Amino acid sequence: QVQLVESGGGLVQAGGSLRLSCAASGSIFSIKTMGWHRQAPGKQRELVATITSDDITNYADSVKGRFTISRDNPKNSVYLQMNNLKPGDTAVYYCYGDISRFGRSSPSRYWGQGTQVTVSS
Repeated sequence: QVQLVESGGGLVQAGGSLRLSCAASGSIFSIKTMGWHRQAPGKQRELVATITSDDITNYADSVKGRFTISRDNPKNSVYLQMNNLKPGDTAVYYCYGDISRFGRSSPSRYWGQGTQVTVSS
């Protein structure tokens, strides 16, 4: 079994900052890409940021310059530092990892349960 657990969400005023964390655990052999998506009420889930095992990052245009994704490979963890938050960033944030388990050759995508981020104006 593999689990991803997020933490760090909450309520913050516009212009403030939050740091999300996501830790993967279980029978993990390796993790390729990790990332964050978000889903606002009434909207489709959208990509926020991704990071490869070689630390190559990619961001949605809406968060470039404000959000920073990073990872700690020995801890099987990914982080999202969010600065200058806006009300439009309000959403449930989900982390994911493309994880190869021991004894299996191909990675599968695993998701966390989501953490709520609310930005007040």
